[in-house]
Amino acid sequence: MLRKIAYWGTTGLVGIATLAAGFSYLIAAPEAIENFRHVGYPQQLRVLLGIGKLAGAIVLLLPRLPTLKEWAYAGFTFMWIAATVAHYLAADGKSLLPVALLGMLAVSYVTRPADRRGFAKSMLANGSSPLPAAGSTASVVASFALDEQ
Repeated sequence: MLRKIAYWGTTGLVGIATLAAGFSYLIAAPEAIENFRHVGYPQQLRVLLGIGKLAGAIVLLLPRLPTLKEWAYAGFTFMWIAATVAHYLAADGKSLLPVALLGMLAVSYVTRPADRRGFAKSMLANGSSPLPAAGSTASVVASFALDEQ
């Protein structure tokens, strides 16, 4: 039960934050325009990130779509790492918000239910291990070499 609360609490906060930011980017809110100018990003990137934030937040909040959820988690991770670096280099003191959002995103990712998992679930569906057992790599290479002869 605690895991479910942690998942929906962090996913909800991430979803609300990214939906709000995405809308402010797309309606060209003065604060969004100034923030992009301040860190040296072009305004075209504001529009692209606005679309990406809206799409990613919707995908995270909707049921199913596990592969798209993986892409949304990855996209938000890259975006907030870039935002942290940009705000740090601009020395504007706003670099902690993306770090906090990254932390919430990590909790959301780790606590997500099995039906919201993508790649790892499909990879392990046949009972295989994500990594080969010790020594099995050599046997695979040896059998491949024997097949080639």
